[in-house]
Amino acid sequence: QVQLVESGGGLVQAGGSLRLSCAASGRTSSSLVMGWFRQAPGKEREFVTAITWSTGSIVYADSVKGRFTISRDNAKNTVYLQMDSLKPEDTAVYYCAARRLTNRNYNYWGQGTQVTVSS
Repeated sequence: QVQLVESGGGLVQAGGSLRLSCAASGRTSSSLVMGWFRQAPGKEREFVTAITWSTGSIVYADSVKGRFTISRDNAKNTVYLQMDSLKPEDTAVYYCAARRLTNRNYNYWGQGTQVTVSS
C-alpha cells in the first residue's frame, strides 16, 4: 500500500501561484508513477500531470502546459505541483495519485485539496 497526503491548496486571485505537495509513504519505490488530477464541480476528474519516479519523465495536459510544473524530491518522497498564472477555470479539488509502472490505472489516491482561483 501507498499512502498519499496532499497539502498546499487555498484561495488565490487569477494570475497568482500556488504550490501543492504530495507526501508518499508506505510501499514507495522508484517503480511508481506519481500523478495529479483535478475535479471541478459538476465535471469529471481529469488528468493534469504525471512524473515517473525513476526516470523523471513528465507529461502534462494541454490545458496546463507552460503554467504548471511537476517535480519530485526523492529524499522526502514528495511530489510538488507548482501552479503559476492560475485561471478561474483551474478551480477544482486537486488529487495526488500513484500507480506502479506495470499498472495502467492509478490505484492510490490522496484525500484531495481545494484550489480556488477568483477572477
